[in-house]
Order: sequence, then structure tokens, then C-alpha cells
Amino acid sequence: MADERERITEQVQGMVAALVATQPAGAGLCLVGGFRYRLLDRGPRRSADIDYHWGGDLVAKQRELIALFERRLLPDVRRQCSLDGSVAAGNVRDDSDTVAVVELAFWRLASTLGRIEIPIDVTRIELVDHPVAKTVSGVVYRTVSNADMLESKVIAIMCRPFIEHRDILDLHLFASHAASDAPARIADKLARLGVDAHAVKRRLDSLVQSTSHHARAIDAVIREQVDTTTASVLADTGGGKAVLESASGLLVDLVGHPGASRS
Repeated sequence: MADERERITEQVQGMVAALVATQPAGAGLCLVGGFRYRLLDRGPRRSADIDYHWGGDLVAKQRELIALFERRLLPDVRRQCSLDGSVAAGNVRDDSDTVAVVELAFWRLASTLGRIEIPIDVTRIELVDHPVAKTVSGVVYRTVSNADMLESKVIAIMCRPFIEHRDILDLHLFASHAASDAPARIADKLARLGVDAHAVKRRLDSLVQSTSHHARAIDAVIREQVDTTTASVLADTGGGKAVLESASGLLVDLVGHPGASRS
């Protein structure tokens, strides 16, 4: 049943992304986040939500998406997947000025499938490059550059109140996407966000001081969110500890501070 839930979740996520990419309500939205890596870069990690960058009014865009999903997505999912569904504005968050959430939920009556929830986060990230287009199965998706995407992961690691270990794994998996001038680009973005060198140092130090905890958390992400073949390779080559060492070294290179060194 878990495999069926994963299959259906990804099928519906694909329907959501294709609909947004081809409808007026999605104009100007840039696909970002873990699902972006999954869909456009064939990333091995599954993502529960779908993230979009939007430079305009987040709540207005949230309303447009809700109307689109009610009109088009729910009937399509019912027809193609035999699932009932609902769409609603997500709960207000503490950082609601930077994130507006659309909550999608699907279920099948008289089934053990359970409730499948897919949050759609409309957010705003710091960008340097112009948006780019990527095509998958004939659908053209608007997204951010590889460099901006990777840098968004670095900034998430630096800025989230609590580290989401999926960000560390994504940084490791897509390290080759770093731009040659990434340190300067990231420094400028952090400055725009008001993140100073002391905050960066505290976060880097926390990765070093709690190595065992972070490695175990990354191992859990690998077990629960990564395709079986890739998960096996990662486990055989050092697992969460090796991923943490690799990502931490890259972080020092990208946002390093005086006294920071690669171990």
C-alpha cells in the first residue's frame, strides 16, 4: 500500500505541475524545491509538497491556484485516479508574508489508501539569474536556474529555524550545479535577507557539534524519501555521515567564515 500511495502521490503531483505550467493562473510561477529536482532533473528524492517562486502578491496567487484546482484538477484526478479530493487555503504560518499555502487532499472511499495530502507552497526566494525553461514530456516548465536553485538550498540550511535534512541531501546530490561565483552570489543574497556572519557561523558550528544527530536524520531521509537503488548506493558509500561531510565541506566553501575549515 505504501508503494501505491507513493505512485499515486507522484502521479497527482505531475498533474498539478503540468496544469500550472499550461494555464493562465500559473503564468510567471517558477517551479522550485525538491519536487523541481524530481520532475525536471530526475532527482532520486521524492518530495511531499510542490514549491513555486512568485514575485507578486502571494495571497492573490494562492486564490488563483485554488480556483484553478477546483475547476480543473479535482475533476481530472477523479477521472484519472478515481480519487475524491478537496482544495483549501493552508493555515497561516508565522512567516506568512513569505509563504502562501494551498492544501490539496485526496482519498478513495472504502479503501485502505488513506488520505493523501499535497501542500502547494507559493513563496519568494532570492534570485540572481533570469528564469529558465525546461521541457519534460512536451510540457514546458518555467523554473529558476540551476545555480539559483542550489543556492536556495544553501540559504534554507542557513535560515530555517530548524534544519530540514532533506536540504542537506539535495545539496549533496546537486553540488555540481554550484556557479563559479556562488560564494559572492550567496553572500549578496544573505545580506539582502539580513543574515549576518554570526548567524552563518552558528549554523555551520551546529553541523559540526551535532554530527551524529544530523547523520542519523539524513539516514532517515535516505530511507524514507529516496528511490531504492540510489538509497542503496548512498548507504553503501557511507550513508548520512558521508553525505553530511560532503555537504558541510561545500557549505564551508560557499559561506565559510574566518576560522571555518573543512574537517
